[in-house]
Amino acid sequence: MHNGRVLIVRRSYRERFLPGTWGVPCGKLDPGESAESGALRELKEETGLLGAIVAHTGSSGFLSDYRGRHVHNHQRNFLVRPLTFDVVLPSPDQVHRWARPSELAGAGVDAYNLEVIRQALGGRFDAAGRHVLAARIGGPGPVPVSSPKSVPARRVRQDRRPVAAEPWAAAGHAGTRHF
Repeated sequence: MHNGRVLIVRRSYRERFLPGTWGVPCGKLDPGESAESGALRELKEETGLLGAIVAHTGSSGFLSDYRGRHVHNHQRNFLVRPLTFDVVLPSPDQVHRWARPSELAGAGVDAYNLEVIRQALGGRFDAAGRHVLAARIGGPGPVPVSSPKSVPARRVRQDRRPVAAEPWAAAGHAGTRHF
C-alpha cells in the first residue's frame, strides 16, 4: 500500500499466463532464491520499483497445468514498503494503477488476486482494512507484495483454481508474485 492504495498492473497481451488481466506484479523465483529476495527482485524487474519487505501477510495456492500435468503453486505473500515511486513497466502494452482497495473488483482484478490483497488488509477492502494494515505495519506507506513457488515452470493454464496452501518439497523452479 502507498497512501491507502494498492499497486495493480495490467499484464501484457503477449503473456502466456493470463494476458491482459489486472493483478499484482508476479513472476518466478530463481533456483535457490529466498521468497523475500525473489519478491523484491521481481518487483524491480516488473515495475522498476525498489522496496523493503515489511511483513509476511500469509500464503495461498492454486492449481495450474504445465504441459498437460497438474502443478500445485504455493505463494507467500508480503507487504513491501516502496523505496522509489517511478513505475516503469517492461512492456509498452502494460498499464499500472494505484487503486483504493474498494476499487479493485471494479478495476478488473481477478478473484485470486483479490483474495491475496484481502489477506494483507486483514480481510477487509474498506477503511477498516486500511486501519488493520496501518496497525500491522506501524503506519501508512507499504505496498503488499507476494512470492509464490511454482514447479516446474511458469507456463500454466489460463484459469486458476484455488487450493489449500500445502507445504511441499520439489526440486526445480519456484515462482514469485507481488502486489
